[in-house]
Amino acid sequence: MIEVRKIVVTVEEVRHDGGPPLGRPLLKGAVACVVKNPFAGRHEPDIVPMMEALKPLGLDCATRLIQALGNEPGRIEAYGKGSLVGAAGELEHGALWHVPGGYAMRELLGRALAIVPSMTKVGPMGASLDVPIHHKDAAYVRSHFDGLTVAVADAPRADEILFAIAMTTGGRPHARVGGLTQDAIAQWDGLR
Repeated sequence: MIEVRKIVVTVEEVRHDGGPPLGRPLLKGAVACVVKNPFAGRHEPDIVPMMEALKPLGLDCATRLIQALGNEPGRIEAYGKGSLVGAAGELEHGALWHVPGGYAMRELLGRALAIVPSMTKVGPMGASLDVPIHHKDAAYVRSHFDGLTVAVADAPRADEILFAIAMTTGGRPHARVGGLTQDAIAQWDGLR
């Protein structure tokens, strides 16, 4: 059921964001996986079997991204996921990535208690997808509210879906707007 056309891995190395150089560069990465949409052009009442079939792909993408970010799962602090459905598909087809994309990252990163933020939209080939990101252990860690733009020039075609995951090794460079800090996570409930 899962026919992959291409996988694109990108990593940004952020050394500063207008302020002083960071002590250690921040790494922000994404994996975009372009797959054929078997439901394109028609309404299928039962799409859940595809969600189950995507689970190995979710693990593969998460493994690739952890490796691209230095192969140190303990260094990953934030994550997010998203999907961009080609024009012949439905928004709901992008929602098939919730379990395979989110649980794969949580499984490989260990504790990872926070819900994985997500974005899904329908768009044309070459459209960009802004993947929301927040802290993996506590969603309210304000310094880690961020995003990563993912785009593949020739995807998704009308009968494809671009599934994406994103991870970072830290929060925004020079974060200074207050709120819960990473070192103050106390409840271990995924929120605070």
